[in-house]
Amino acid sequence: MKEFIAYCGLDCEKCDARIATLNNDNELRKKVAAEWTELNHVEITPEMINCAGCRVEGVKSPFCDSMCEIRQCGLSKKFETCGNCGELMTCGKVKMIIGNNKEALENLRG
Repeated sequence: MKEFIAYCGLDCEKCDARIATLNNDNELRKKVAAEWTELNHVEITPEMINCAGCRVEGVKSPFCDSMCEIRQCGLSKKFETCGNCGELMTCGKVKMIIGNNKEALENLRG
């Protein structure tokens, strides 16, 4: 499986937070922080937008590092991704992502 496929199946290579980190793009960090603040109903600052990817070595955004229950579950079970879990299609943690993102589900079934 590609190393930039997150535990949930999202493709980190397409993530604006990772792109902003790689390019040290502060304008993109501001845009992502504003979008994520609105989406998650918590204040996210541009300084928090630093992430190399969910499953690779390197910096993580605070959410991805410690608050994402999907990532924490995958790490605790030592799975490569949620695609390795027998509960994938019934899991309440990953349901919202794979239910709304066909590509994420395909990545996990990959």
